[in-house]
Amino acid sequence: MTLFLLLAALLVYLGLLYVGRGYQAWLAGGLLFWLSLSSAGCSAWLLVPLALLLIGAGLLFGVGDWRQRFVAAPLMRSMAKVLPRLGETERIALEAGSVWWDGELFSGKPNWQRLLDFRVPPPEAEVQAFLDGPVATLCEMLDDWQIQQDRDLPPAVWDFLREHRFFGMIIPTEYGGLGFGADAHSRVVTRVASRSVTAAVTVMVPNSLGPAELLLHYGTEAQRQHYLPRLASGQDLPCFALTGPEAGSDAAATQSLGIVEAREIDGERVLGMRLNWKKRYIT
Repeated sequence: MTLFLLLAALLVYLGLLYVGRGYQAWLAGGLLFWLSLSSAGCSAWLLVPLALLLIGAGLLFGVGDWRQRFVAAPLMRSMAKVLPRLGETERIALEAGSVWWDGELFSGKPNWQRLLDFRVPPPEAEVQAFLDGPVATLCEMLDDWQIQQDRDLPPAVWDFLREHRFFGMIIPTEYGGLGFGADAHSRVVTRVASRSVTAAVTVMVPNSLGPAELLLHYGTEAQRQHYLPRLASGQDLPCFALTGPEAGSDAAATQSLGIVEAREIDGERVLGMRLNWKKRYIT
């Protein structure tokens, strides 16, 4: 009888977990486990405290107001003391944009048909020409094995990327870029990645989270006129310096500081930024 109840508890527990009933799973499993101990003749000194524990846990986690007041709220306060304080720039980044079907994944019940019904529109003529021309030529130039041996792209590839403005895909044409959107950017990176992941990442990073995007949204017109053409042509290559002793590529967790200050350098008073960090990897 005891073995039967234990097996029943396990099956009920796994079955409820499978259908997404986590609370009912451990509650029913715990009850059947208690019954199996009772049928095995366990002492009341064990059964009574265990029953009280199951009842208390069931009420604590089953009643929404109690769970929020006695579990969630204290836990959130404790986590808030451990996590770094969210800065204004980080808050803006987190609140920017919206979600599509990917947001449904967090609900646990995504509408798969909505994803299957989605059709990617065909690329525009200039994007298709870029894919058939410079991108196809670039793929022919890439030898991933040799790139791994040299730990760098060949000089001819670097020159080709600069010449055809691969680093300025998202930069508007008036600043020397290609003026492509996110879909075109994705198509180019996907095609290049089929030949070399290193080359694909080299193209992807300046066009995704690079300073060009920040300059377009927050820079002055003078800053755009100066930096964007240089970024589009590859004269200036942007990089990330996120990784430090306390954080990886998680910008929200970094403790590095950049302090804007005025300082006299070579007899001239200039405005700059004093950086305070320790870095290990630069992307």
